[in-house]
Amino acid sequence: MQKLRPDMDIGKNLRKLRKQKKLSQGDVSRKLQLMGCNVSRMTYSKMERNDYNIRISELIALKIIFEADYVDFFEGLEEKFRKEANL
Repeated sequence: MQKLRPDMDIGKNLRKLRKQKKLSQGDVSRKLQLMGCNVSRMTYSKMERNDYNIRISELIALKIIFEADYVDFFEGLEEKFRKEANL
């Protein structure tokens, strides 16, 4: 099985947003399932570890669950990208 190589690391931001809401990974996966996203606790854990490519529908649901802005998911990533690309 091929290991995913994450393009960008949003897992840390997912973990931070989840902890700010005082939710467990199980809580988040149950909320995602109620919103029609087939995400187990194990799959959500993979999201936080950057071992899973998040679907747009899942990102939208996470935005609603965390009551966040899309920019919150990508915090710090532009700077990291610029540094790695020597921009």
